[in-house]
This record gives sequence, C-alpha cells and structure tokens, in this order.
Amino acid sequence: MTAAEPTSAPTTSAPTAGGAPAPAFRTAEARDVPALVALVESAYRGESSRAGWTTEAHLLEGQRTDAAAVAELLGRPDSVVLLVERDGALAACCHVERRGGAAYFGMFSVSPAIQGGGLGRQVLARAEEWARAEWGATAMEMTVIEQRADLIAWYERRGFARTGGFEPFPYGDERFGVPLRSDLRFVKLVKRLTQSGSAQNGS
Repeated sequence: MTAAEPTSAPTTSAPTAGGAPAPAFRTAEARDVPALVALVESAYRGESSRAGWTTEAHLLEGQRTDAAAVAELLGRPDSVVLLVERDGALAACCHVERRGGAAYFGMFSVSPAIQGGGLGRQVLARAEEWARAEWGATAMEMTVIEQRADLIAWYERRGFARTGGFEPFPYGDERFGVPLRSDLRFVKLVKRLTQSGSAQNGS
C-alpha cells in the first residue's frame, strides 16, 4: 500500500473541550509534498525551529529532507505518510513503514507554534493504530539522534525502550544535513505493541 491509496476515508476526532476544531488525520498524497517538506524543515532546522523543542538547529545545519525524499516515501510499498490538518492547514505528520513484523516510525513533525499541546501524542497513537490494523505489526521501531536526550526521554515515557543498538550518522551526505559536531549517531528504540494498543513494557 502507498500513501496515496488509503484504505479508509479521512477521520476527524470530536471537537476539543474548548470548542476549537479537532485535528483531521489522513494519508498524504503527491500534492502534499511541498507542505510536508516545509513542515519538517520548520520543526527541525533553522531559526524558525527554535520556537519549538524538537529543533536540531544546534546539531545540524542544512536541510532535514527535500521533495524527492518525501515523494520517494509516498511511492514505496508498505509505506504511508500520515498527516494532520487543523482548519485546512498542515499541523503535523509522520512516516510509518512496514519492516517485517514491525513498523518503522519516522519524519515525526509538529508545527513549532503548536508543540506542547498534546498533538504529538495523538499522532504517535494514530501511527501505532495504523501499524497494528493495516500490517498486524507487533512492534514500533525508530532511531533518534543520541544527543537528543529530551526527545528520547519523551519516547521512553510513551513506552519505547533503548535496544542497545546504534546506527551511524551519514556524515558527508548533505541530504541529511550538515553536522555541527563529529560525534552524532542514532539510538535505536522499540516499543512492543499489543492488539489493545498498550505497550508491553509500560507507557
């Protein structure tokens, strides 16, 4: 399945307690690529990203992704980009990909202006729901830059655990950014999924 072939119509949660429009989830299509690139860049790179806590501007310069990379994700089999809109504007997104009996979670971005309001938790929960329902995944995997201790702790509070494994940072490949330090690497995290949606190792 590709991101352009959703198995169900877009879903919208009930209005929030304050009466504000609820976030609407749907799968991304080719027409969404420019907005997705802009969202990811705003959440991680440059001065605009410093308005939120997910910024990597202190670790990396240059781009986080580009249109070709996002379009490639949309075209892969067993790969989907989930996005969230508020008032018709893109507010958050993530990439979920089937890898054997597990699902990989990545490209997780929330607009810096609305970070800290709980939308990120909703996106993560929807990604886990998708992985279980569409692929029968029993685990969610991801990698996070080791120096992002605050972000790793956020995932750990949501049931993820370090596997003890690491992946090297792709130094020399500016498609992933220009490092500002020489010791970057990725920590591997995993969360066991149950059919009820709870984590076997806690939440």
